[in-house]
Amino acid sequence: MKKFNLTVTCDTKRGIVAAIAGFLAENGCNITDSAQFDDRETGRFFMRVSFISETGADLDLLKTAFAPIADDFAMNHAFNNEDEKMKVVIMVSRFGHCLNDLLYRWRIGALPIDIVAVISNHMDYQKVVVNHDIPFHCIKVRKDNKADAEAAQMRVIEESGAELVVLARYMQVLSDDMCQKMSGRIINIHHSFLPSFKGANPYKQAFERGVKLIGATSHYVTADLDEGPIIEQDTVRITHAQSADDYVSLGRDVESQVLARAVHAHIHRRVFLNGNKTVVFPASPGSFASERMG
Repeated sequence: MKKFNLTVTCDTKRGIVAAIAGFLAENGCNITDSAQFDDRETGRFFMRVSFISETGADLDLLKTAFAPIADDFAMNHAFNNEDEKMKVVIMVSRFGHCLNDLLYRWRIGALPIDIVAVISNHMDYQKVVVNHDIPFHCIKVRKDNKADAEAAQMRVIEESGAELVVLARYMQVLSDDMCQKMSGRIINIHHSFLPSFKGANPYKQAFERGVKLIGATSHYVTADLDEGPIIEQDTVRITHAQSADDYVSLGRDVESQVLARAVHAHIHRRVFLNGNKTVVFPASPGSFASERMG
C-alpha cells in the first residue's frame, strides 16, 4: 500500500480536522499518524497527517479531489509520497564532523535522502565525498569573487534539482539574495545555543563565562545572520574542570546530532514556519529506523 502524508497550514477555523479525516476516509485512505497545533496567538493552524491508500488512490487523484476543501479553508497544503527521497545538497568548509555524520546516517538509511552534491570552498573532503559516489564541487570563495562563487553554487543546486541545502559547518555568509531565493530550504548548524554567544568563537566566549551548559542550534537561514527560525537545539553539561578544547570537542558531538535531527524533521515535512518561529511535530512511528546497521 502506498504511504503518503498531507501537510496543512491555514487560519484556524472550526471543522478543519473533521474535513480532512472525512475526506481521507471517503477516498479509501487510513490515517496512521496525525499531529496538529492551533496557535492561539497568531490564529494559525498547522497539521500533518500520515496515511496509507488502501484502495489504490494516487496523489493526482487525491490532490484534485481535495481542492474544494482546500479552497473552503484557504489552506496552504501539500500531498507527499513518503517513499520519495528529498534531494539534498550539503555545503561544508574545513570542519568535517557534521558532513561525516550526515554521510554515515545517509549510508545506513537513517536519513532517507538523496545527496545529489557536496559543495565546499576547500578540497579537504573531496576524497571522502567521491568515495561515496557523490559529486563534489570545490568552489573557492574570496572577497573579490563572492558573487560569481554564489552563482556557481546556485547552478549546482538548480541543475541537481535539490530541494534542500544543508550547511554542515559551511563557514561563509550567504548573500541576502540567495537567502531569499532559498527561503525555508537552507538549514544551518550554529555552534552555540542561540541566542547566546554568537559570532566566530562561541566556545571561547562560553569558556570565559564559565557556563555549565554548551549547545548547538539548527535553524533556517535568513538574511539576518544566525537569526533564522530555530528547528532543533540541544546541550551538554560542562564542569569547571573542562578546558576550552574540551568545549570544542563536546560541542562537535552536539552539533552533529542537532543538525541530523533538524534535517530528519525537514525531510519528513514535520517543520512548519510560523513567523519567526517553527512548529516541529514529533516523528512518525518507524521514521527513525535504519535500513542497515553499519
